[in-house]
Amino acid sequence: MALLRQEADPDAAGLDPEALARLDRHFARQVEEGRLPGFLVAVARGGSVVHVTASGRRDVAAGLPVESDTLWRIYSMTKPVTAVAVMMLVEEGSLSLDDPVARYVPAFADPQVYVGGSGSDTRTRPADGPVLVRHLLTHTAGLTFGFYRAHPVDALYREAGIESSVLPGADLAATMDVYGKMPLQFEPGTRWNYSVASNVLGHLVEVVSGQPLDEFYARRIFEPLGMTDTCFHVTDEQAERLAELYAETDDGGIAPTPGLPLRGRPRFLSGSGGLVASAHDVHRFMEMLRRGGELDGVRLLSAATVDRMTTNQLPGGADMRAFGTPAHDEPGKAGVGFGLGLSVVVDPARTGAPAGLGTYGWSGVATTTFWVDPSRDLTVQFMTQVRPRSSHTVYPELKRLVHEAVTG
Repeated sequence: MALLRQEADPDAAGLDPEALARLDRHFARQVEEGRLPGFLVAVARGGSVVHVTASGRRDVAAGLPVESDTLWRIYSMTKPVTAVAVMMLVEEGSLSLDDPVARYVPAFADPQVYVGGSGSDTRTRPADGPVLVRHLLTHTAGLTFGFYRAHPVDALYREAGIESSVLPGADLAATMDVYGKMPLQFEPGTRWNYSVASNVLGHLVEVVSGQPLDEFYARRIFEPLGMTDTCFHVTDEQAERLAELYAETDDGGIAPTPGLPLRGRPRFLSGSGGLVASAHDVHRFMEMLRRGGELDGVRLLSAATVDRMTTNQLPGGADMRAFGTPAHDEPGKAGVGFGLGLSVVVDPARTGAPAGLGTYGWSGVATTTFWVDPSRDLTVQFMTQVRPRSSHTVYPELKRLVHEAVTG
């Protein structure tokens, strides 16, 4: 177990201590109002942690506080880890971004594109081309999530038992067979739609490496980076530090809700959203990216590969709102493109919150987030455990308050 600690003075790093205190007070009020159980926020500049605050409770009923070593379900923040794993295999020559996915996952051998209808009357046509590895990394494969409820293909996912992307009782390989039978919403490469793609990538890693996904992550990423608390399931010792998961209620409060089944190795190793991590470990992962694929003498990726991952891959420099399906026509996606497994700010003037050009990162459904701002040499993470009912204001508020703290 390793702890995240302040390493440098905010003033010396060009950050205003009073503005950082204002940030803390802002979210502490949300704890007092019962909108958050507790939180941890950390800001680093030039690789040195200049601000860490843990506040509130990791378990409200038990009265257990949030601490520096608290463990958090990071859900979709798993996706960048999966992207790193894939790009390691690309660098080794084990696969290419332009490889058809069907070469490794036969279920995708005959992709069909949605034409019309619904349910048993759904009409499809053969896709013009194969689903490629790059399509999965950029969420342009035509896959979806059943919970969107925005397109007839979403309903087909629900009917197949994969509303939340996980087929109950199945492992990754069996779930691929179900994914592969689903029509694609669109021709691969022609739209952006956040989807189950990272689960397909997780299975691809297993097939290409010959290792279960959890073993590959542990041996090739977590152990080399010193991420000692990042895992798909927790030990008895770790369980004591795991934060309770909450859901937002109709009145804006929170109530405990079931989360990932973390006791014992899960049958389904989700490359999309299965990991638990500490703030220390998230900082180590961010630092590896910020430093171009290397940390403390350990290199996972070349600087060129990290640059590729953190450069917008959507055609014509489009953002996720313009290139996305109707489910993503929302202000928060304006000015933000997508690289290989990470969002990337392409037009700061159009984003809903202050962000430097080229800022990259991702978030999780339980209101966890991280970002790296190369223009300010800044890294930020925020951890809590609340599944919102709809879009919430935590992320734009956090970005505004961090922006106000930067003095130089």
